[in-house]
Amino acid sequence: MIEIQLNNAPEGSPRALLRDLFAAALDAARPERCVPAHLPRITGEGRVVVIGAGKASAAMARAVEDAARDEGWLDRIEGLVVTRYGHGVECARIVIREAAHPVPDDAGEQAARRVLEMAQDLGEDDTLICLVSGGGSALLALPAEGISADEKAAINRALLRSGAPIDEMNCVRKHISAIKGGRLAAAAYPARVMSLMISDVPHDDPSVIASGPTVPDPTTCADARAILVRYGIEVPDNVRQRLEDAHGETPKPGDRVFERVENVIVARPADMLSAVVDSAAGKGLTVVSLGADLEGEARALGAEHARLARRLAEERAADLPLVILSGGETTVTVRGDGMGGRNAEYALGLAVALEGAPGIYAIACDTDGIDGVEDNAGAVVAPDTLSRATAAGLSADDHLDRNDAYAFFAGIGDLVVTGPTRTNVNDFRAILVLPENK
Repeated sequence: MIEIQLNNAPEGSPRALLRDLFAAALDAARPERCVPAHLPRITGEGRVVVIGAGKASAAMARAVEDAARDEGWLDRIEGLVVTRYGHGVECARIVIREAAHPVPDDAGEQAARRVLEMAQDLGEDDTLICLVSGGGSALLALPAEGISADEKAAINRALLRSGAPIDEMNCVRKHISAIKGGRLAAAAYPARVMSLMISDVPHDDPSVIASGPTVPDPTTCADARAILVRYGIEVPDNVRQRLEDAHGETPKPGDRVFERVENVIVARPADMLSAVVDSAAGKGLTVVSLGADLEGEARALGAEHARLARRLAEERAADLPLVILSGGETTVTVRGDGMGGRNAEYALGLAVALEGAPGIYAIACDTDGIDGVEDNAGAVVAPDTLSRATAAGLSADDHLDRNDAYAFFAGIGDLVVTGPTRTNVNDFRAILVLPENK
């Protein structure tokens, strides 16, 4: 089990209850639970190559090896997966490489180049098992011909700061990549390809998860150009020319390169949220589930949920204690110079809008254990959050204006820290509404 570090959370306290719900979310998405049942049946004499990318990919690789050992084909495996620095695990046959996320580095490019070479080396009798999870877009970073790694990284940084939703960011990434947007499947053709995915995107579109390296791409170069214009992102002439050239288009639905490709989502945010609903109900909580696909600006969603929590506290007093659950992936439009990811910013927006309302506690965390680029998974909110901040000389409004939610919650000891969880089913949020005397 993942150790969740959360200050001032004695057993039986509201904080401990929120911690336990987050633990249930993580447990539901562990690769060793969700990968083995979906592995292909291995027969014949062909090679079995395992490749992959994402924050969960190393743990997925070990789950494959454990299952293969039990079924007698471990010694046939070879492969390579790339994961974020600090997210690796030891494997017997599959090489684990670590690289930078969310902005790609040279290690990611070299690993992606080797993955592509391994796929290109396969024949009709071979099987390629792809392990794909959130973070794969940055980790499997191989620029398209004529585009440098520095140019691709600069575009990625601009997209991350723009407030664009993940599907729009990945549309651009696909069209400046040599491996995303179905190009990995094209490289492996005519081998059999089984792609196992842990979804970290709203609505679980396989073409968006890690930018869909084995999935037909319904988006176009024209879509990518429009997104860059929409967010005011300038690109060099060679990139613009690439996006205007028909030869730079990704493989589309119906292309023969996908004839022997099967894409399977083995864990999704809705599965995680369903497990938490069951856990919360088992603890005697009335559950209000808002779904696993919520999007929008993080601080705005936090304020909206604060209004909902206060209204439910008044209207449904007989139903308390109550918990409001949600998942999805918010965005942060960076305008300040502070630190913090979308979950901490959501939590700060929530705290400001709650204004210290009694009996309301909350947790917001990324299930991969990394909120943005910091060392926390997220943060917790309590009725005394603002008063303790004021006593510590911290202004919630000022920190929110500067996108500095990390420093705010660090200053009052309310960060949630897990370290790498080696899974990734997007964000988890829970708002606990208790009777005022609790």
